[in-house]
Amino acid sequence: MRADKARNREAVLAAVARLLEEADDPDEVSMDAVAAAAGVGKGTIFRGFGDRRGLIRTLYDDRVAQSLAPTPPTAESPSDAAVELLTRVWTFKEQHRGLTLALEREGQGSPYQSAGYDRLHADLVSLITRGRGPENAGFLAHALLAAVRSDLVEHLRRQPDGDPLAGLRDLVRQVFS
Repeated sequence: MRADKARNREAVLAAVARLLEEADDPDEVSMDAVAAAAGVGKGTIFRGFGDRRGLIRTLYDDRVAQSLAPTPPTAESPSDAAVELLTRVWTFKEQHRGLTLALEREGQGSPYQSAGYDRLHADLVSLITRGRGPENAGFLAHALLAAVRSDLVEHLRRQPDGDPLAGLRDLVRQVFS
């Protein structure tokens, strides 16, 4: 990749990340605002990322690779390993609130259609199969991942009572029992 293209790519990704995190509503972050914040023309963004969805998907994939790279679980039981994995996903979504909400709202940019989702799903299917057998493991993995959707994380962030992570731990343990 040419040096100026790489520099522009990093400037655009940094700009959209900052704008999404600062925004009350990530849907309000426009390509014009990203271009201005990155100091590039809007055409540079479209050539490099295709469209807003492509830009958000690229940033999301980069952040997932940095933050949710596969790591061996420290927990010994499949249930505890699943709790550990889903807690990491929850924390990632809290830390990258604007980005993950924007991605989930992009329709075809859905997190269900990504290698990262497929990897998390496969990891959970494996843990569920080890912990309780293969029956319905695929569905149960999808259901557990639904419990860490960004829109739910956002909704529960605004609730004054309760401990969502304690609820998540309880849910996982119920699936494994």
